[in-house]
Amino acid sequence: MKWITRSHVHVDRVACPWLIKRFVDSEAEFIFVPKGSVAKVAGETGAIPFDAPGAELGHKGADCSFQTIVKFYGLEDRALSMLADIVGCADTDRLADHHVAAGLEAVAVGYSLRFPDDAENLRRQFDVYDSLYAWCRLQTAAQR
Repeated sequence: MKWITRSHVHVDRVACPWLIKRFVDSEAEFIFVPKGSVAKVAGETGAIPFDAPGAELGHKGADCSFQTIVKFYGLEDRALSMLADIVGCADTDRLADHHVAAGLEAVAVGYSLRFPDDAENLRRQFDVYDSLYAWCRLQTAAQR
């Protein structure tokens, strides 16, 4: 399936593709277009829009797109819920609400500076999210 979002990826537009690939659609292909072109290109290609204005899989209330996707697909995993909280705080400027959020924001900025090509940025940052998810699994296992 094809998925589409805004270009110039940052926290949510990296976290969402990671989530989609790992938990929703392992064969996902991602298209990045300017903000104003998402709906048009989605209509032309049949791609599923996310983290874009008007997208069903976008920000809802206080939730970022990552959190919306977790809820939409009924992904129930304590570690994934923890990661969703971190991503939500980092993406919506609530860095003080989770002790890891500011670090994730800093990493996202650094990757954007080093890898301005969206596809390359995504490919390289998936390791960050794999590692952060593994850390969340360790944290939630210790809480049992």
